[in-house]
Amino acid sequence: MRTLMIQGTTSDAGKSTLVTALCRIYARQGMHVAPFKPQNMALNSAVTEDGGEIGRAQAVQAKAANVPLSVHFNPVLLKPQSDKSAQIIVQGQALDTMSAQDYQHYKRVAKAAVFESHQILESHYDRVVVEGAGSPAEINLREGDIANMGFAEQADCPVILIADIDKGGVFAHLVGTLDLLSKSEQARVVGFVINRFRGDIKILEPGLEWLEQKTGKPVLGVLPYIHGLAIAAEDAVNIEQDADNALLNVVVPVTPRMSNHNDFDALRLHPQINLTFAYASELEKRPLPAADLIILAGSKNTREDLAFIKEQGWDQQITKHLRYGGKLLGICGGYQMLGELISDPLGLEGEAGDSVGLGLLPLQTELAPNKVLANTTATMHLGEQPVQVSGYEIHMGRTQSDVAFKPMLTIGDSKQGVVSADNCIAGCYLHGLFDQAEAITALANWCGVTVERSQDLETIGQRAIDVLADRCEAHLDLQKIEQILEQWNKND
Repeated sequence: MRTLMIQGTTSDAGKSTLVTALCRIYARQGMHVAPFKPQNMALNSAVTEDGGEIGRAQAVQAKAANVPLSVHFNPVLLKPQSDKSAQIIVQGQALDTMSAQDYQHYKRVAKAAVFESHQILESHYDRVVVEGAGSPAEINLREGDIANMGFAEQADCPVILIADIDKGGVFAHLVGTLDLLSKSEQARVVGFVINRFRGDIKILEPGLEWLEQKTGKPVLGVLPYIHGLAIAAEDAVNIEQDADNALLNVVVPVTPRMSNHNDFDALRLHPQINLTFAYASELEKRPLPAADLIILAGSKNTREDLAFIKEQGWDQQITKHLRYGGKLLGICGGYQMLGELISDPLGLEGEAGDSVGLGLLPLQTELAPNKVLANTTATMHLGEQPVQVSGYEIHMGRTQSDVAFKPMLTIGDSKQGVVSADNCIAGCYLHGLFDQAEAITALANWCGVTVERSQDLETIGQRAIDVLADRCEAHLDLQKIEQILEQWNKND
């Protein structure tokens, strides 16, 4: 059986985590394994080697499987630009911005791309581990579904259903989800996994026995709660951090369309850096916390997020922060905001028009339809010594300046980004540049602080994947899963 699908009772039930673990486990067993998510909605993405764009979770899963990134791992990616519209990316390439209603009609076209990609993977890999989206019991999304049971039915693959016990109501989640499926879909669910359990398993056992008797389906594993698991989140911002030994305080203002917040994972994990995500409130205006460094993150709707920053009064606080000697960094959309003007003449991210930037750097940005997608190696010029960095670019803007400036990055013979004349403000388009330990050291040095050298985020992430796989190997009935897959293949 080449394809196994993991579906969840809710968002954040543990689908991404379990697929990541299985990819590493099967790779250890010598299988050539591929992750797959038919349709993903997320603002965190990665660039494939062939210049396409896929969800960040599938990039992590590919690392777990020890295979290069492919656009076929996530053939449909939806990147929300507003509450009612999203940019549609099919097999790695941005096509258009659609409303939710328009996308429902477009699903027939998207479905063809999904199954084309799936067939390609089945022909090249020993096993394909599929991640569902949200829950298969979302009744309003059942028609034309390509993300959960709609995919599983046509691909004719077995499904394991996972639920998060830490949220509470785990048995209601599992039984209720199963009850809302059709008879054929119920038959496709071959077992359950319970995620994030902490406590004495003997106390849970009566519930497990009841669940198996009630549904006639086995519990294939109870996975323990793993503290401090440093694996990139698909979309939720991870705010867990121990800041007791902080030498550098960093604040990231959270905007409605903030994207690629995984840029800050390495900073958040450094033991001497306290990184705070600053949230707004609809009840009152909240000032930004005091910081040595403020970072403006990427955005899927830069002009809208810029307006949000001004509405909160954060632009005035940023000006005050600079006046008091603080540092300011912009990445991608945040870099565009630092300039004088952002133009969107074609309405690529919303209503066509211009927005006045923060006016902190002599830059002008115009959004253009051809998205830049590239994995990039560069030299970063922050701190006392230049350092080599690598990362990725995902942007539709073209930024230029009529004033000579010191570049933040040099990429071969070209320059990118800006460091202000007073050395207090910097910005560039490169995501992921702080995943390398030397870049964090240089950033801290730019802020006037010396921190100990940390490990690269890649090293931390690989170790976390190994820990996750070890725990899942210990707590999943992998032999039972293989027996189920063999039986499913015989019945098929």
